[in-house]
This record gives sequence, structure tokens and C-alpha cells, in this order.
Amino acid sequence: MAVFRIERFTPLPPAEAWRRVTDWERHGAFVPLTSVTVSPGPPVGPGSIVVARTGMGPLGFDDPMEVVRWTPPEAGRAGLCLLEKRGGTVLGRASIDVVPTGSGSHVVWVEELGVRRLRRLARWTDPLIAASGRRVFGRVLDGLLGDRRG
Repeated sequence: MAVFRIERFTPLPPAEAWRRVTDWERHGAFVPLTSVTVSPGPPVGPGSIVVARTGMGPLGFDDPMEVVRWTPPEAGRAGLCLLEKRGGTVLGRASIDVVPTGSGSHVVWVEELGVRRLRRLARWTDPLIAASGRRVFGRVLDGLLGDRRG
């Protein structure tokens, strides 16, 4: 599996940084041809399913992820969200940490990502997947934390 890490520092307070990076539906605004839904609806917590749909019409795939840990930041304590990918195409897990700093927040996103059909080729595909993931998810974080629309 490809593993990559993205970090951003923001002047946003931890609660606001958390709210933005876990606003799942907005993630799609920064990734072409992608929409994101959550079920059941708010509040999000363990057991919630986040589905990223990439493609156009019938030409695409779903990336369902289950929230397995949901600990928002509070009172100087870091927040942590853990997601497990549950689909037939995309494999892996993700963690998003929001850590308070003296001047705002430090957001750390670590993703383990694989494509089921490419597992035998992982030696060659993992570096490409990691590089693409850093670029795509970096753009998502920049957009969410900067409050810029895609």
C-alpha cells in the first residue's frame, strides 16, 4: 500500500480546523469529478459511512469509508478521526489529527491507500499513488483550511 503524510499549519483554532477538515461533503469541491456523501446524516461519529464517488454517471467508483474513531479536539487536547476504507476498489485507512499550537492548529493527514486491482503491481504503482495522493489531498487540505472553493 502507498503511504503518504500531509501536514499543514493554520492560524485557525483547533475546533474550526476540525470542523473544516471533517466537512466531508466539501472535500468533493477540491477533487475533480468527485462528490462526497455521509450516512447517516449529522452528527458524524463512529459507524458513520463517508462515500466518495469519483466519475461521471455509471463510469466511476465509490470509495466507502467507515469512521472508526471520532475524537474532536477540546480543551487543549488534539482531535483524531480514523477512517477504514470498506469498498471493493480502494483499500486502506486514513487518520486526520488536529493538534493545538500556540498560534492555531497543526493538521496531519496520513493515508494508506491501495487499489485492489493493482495490488500485484504495488512495487511500481505505490510511489505513483503516493505522489498523486499527496498532491490531491494537499489541495483538499489547502482548500478546506484556506476556505477557498475548488
